[in-house]
Amino acid sequence: MSVLAGIHPVREALQAGQTLDRVLIAKGAGGVRLQEIIDLCRDRKIPIRFESRDQMDRAAAGAVHQGVVAFPAAGAYAPAGELKGDLIVVLDGVEDPHNLGAIVRTAHAAGASAVLIPERRAAGITETVVRASAGATAYLPVIRAKNLNRELEELKARGYWIYGLDERGGIDYTEADFTMPCAIVLGGEGHGLHEQVAKKCDFLLRIPMAGKVASLNVSVAAGVVLFELRRKQSPISKTF
Repeated sequence: MSVLAGIHPVREALQAGQTLDRVLIAKGAGGVRLQEIIDLCRDRKIPIRFESRDQMDRAAAGAVHQGVVAFPAAGAYAPAGELKGDLIVVLDGVEDPHNLGAIVRTAHAAGASAVLIPERRAAGITETVVRASAGATAYLPVIRAKNLNRELEELKARGYWIYGLDERGGIDYTEADFTMPCAIVLGGEGHGLHEQVAKKCDFLLRIPMAGKVASLNVSVAAGVVLFELRRKQSPISKTF
């Protein structure tokens, strides 16, 4: 994972207990929010260094840092054992980091327990993703899979229903049951679900479109389906 730049992403990472190697603070910078970050670092014994503005700019690699940059420790992704809970969001090759961040944010707000992404041909966790998630990456486990199809098979063996979202789906998303533990699979920009991934799904759902555009942006589609699922699961699921 790349550096975290900015007051909000760094504070969220600290409050969530994310392991940080070190935190850089701009010399001469001050304010209540920066002091809160300094205090959190000292409480957790995370090394703090005070650097010049030029050094901060280089460390942030062009991102707006607001006087604070943090370096996450290795292993920013959650272990496979975190793949549990009533709702898992699976992303089949989402490549835009802004979309990935937005989906993580929405998934966390909707009560998902984890997000599963492939190791290859997909966006990973970067500073851009952290910012787009509004800090949700610090709270929601993001797990990388070497083989997405195998992970889906294992989820099915554990009793999960697999719902793929696809414009060619035969079921309106509002008609899906969603009352059992399930995984929602979203395809990447442009190509949608890969053929083999679609075959692993128990149901293919569609979002009816009134206009002439055939589909929604993947992060918008995620919000539509996940909050319909939340509405249906809320009365019966302890997860929500």
